[in-house]
Amino acid sequence: MPDPLPTLAGSRIKQRKGVAKSQAKFEPEAFRDSLFSHFEANVSSPTDWDGYAAALDKAGNTLDYRKYSDQLFDILIAGGILAPGGAYEDEEVELSSFSVFAAKSDKVEDVKPYIGVIEKVIRRYKFLQKPLEETTLTGLLQYIQRFDKEQRAKLATATALFIQSGLVGAQVLQVLQKDHLVKDELALSFFDSYLSSSLVDQPMDSLGSTLRKGGIRDPLLFFPLQKRGQPGIVTNHFRQVGLNQAAEYWQKRAIKDTREAVLGRLAEMRKEPEPAAAEGADESTASATTNGGASSYSNDEIVEFLQEQRAKTGLSMEDFTPILFDGLTKSLTHPTDQAAAESNAVRQVQSFAPLLEPFVPNNPKAEILLINKVQLWCYENDMRLQKAFVPILKVLYNADVISDQAILYWYGKGARAEGKAEFLKAAAPLAKYLEELSDDEEDEE
Repeated sequence: MPDPLPTLAGSRIKQRKGVAKSQAKFEPEAFRDSLFSHFEANVSSPTDWDGYAAALDKAGNTLDYRKYSDQLFDILIAGGILAPGGAYEDEEVELSSFSVFAAKSDKVEDVKPYIGVIEKVIRRYKFLQKPLEETTLTGLLQYIQRFDKEQRAKLATATALFIQSGLVGAQVLQVLQKDHLVKDELALSFFDSYLSSSLVDQPMDSLGSTLRKGGIRDPLLFFPLQKRGQPGIVTNHFRQVGLNQAAEYWQKRAIKDTREAVLGRLAEMRKEPEPAAAEGADESTASATTNGGASSYSNDEIVEFLQEQRAKTGLSMEDFTPILFDGLTKSLTHPTDQAAAESNAVRQVQSFAPLLEPFVPNNPKAEILLINKVQLWCYENDMRLQKAFVPILKVLYNADVISDQAILYWYGKGARAEGKAEFLKAAAPLAKYLEELSDDEEDEE
């Protein structure tokens, strides 16, 4: 049997500093009290921002910021340690003299000094940035119902400043899309405040880019479920609360997104089916065409899709009409022979006129826009379709898509500059006929 290994009687193995800290008892109250004592010793007044920054820097040498990061940010933002759910852990303890919630108001200029101090601490102790973004701030945001209106507004401003400074990403706002915050419009109100504060120092295009990088692409997700189906709810809401920049930005995004959706889907829906599938198609599904041939979808199905797209985004008919026409003409091809190209273009428009009829009529602006889209379409096809312009107007007029008044207005002062002289000359006989027809109707009355 081997001899036992020698031992060092009375020796003490020293633990590494990090191991000792990790095994130390978790005492958030003691951490809070120690932090408060650093404030008392180093700060001369409530607005001594350099004093607070120095106190926090110095406290980090003795206090375990890594272990108590959540408690640290609870104190710096809310003024005290928060229990799970957002309530103060000990409501009898006086709140910190330094906290975002202690700011004079939710205005950017009043909250910014607090964020400046917090930023200095994070730059000094870089490991604090991750818990702020991943746990503390998201935890505060998901329990905003526990804070009063003023506190929520200050937190929204602080969040805007945190994101602007790069301390956190805009993805922290995704937690606001939880059902319990959305249903009572708490999320929407907070998002409004966030946008308002963010727009003080940056344009909406820059803010929109920041939001998209953080996965915030659809503001509709901040709205209560029962309101999301209302046409134009996003732009109308932001205009009502005075956020016109946001309203215009998302209106443009809605137009862009709708355009992409409509152009892509219409090309699929109006594509001629494979020969085998076409043999079994009934007459009701043969009404929509790509180049005059049968489509797999009926006009009713296509109109339903278009109506859903417009309702979802709340676009005005003036915004939707150009998108619709582009979607219907995007995939069309024309013969090289001019005469054949002209007759083919007229036949194509005749095939999709029933898809325009539910949308354009009785809206003078939309009708003028449609005529101008036809003019531009004919012009951009190397003027091969110039002679098709007037026959196309007649097709749309006979299909009740555009009115005689719209044609006359276009002829009088609404034409585009592209090929204007040629198109006006070609349309002169039609305009004269419509004027005479209008005069005859007035005489009969």
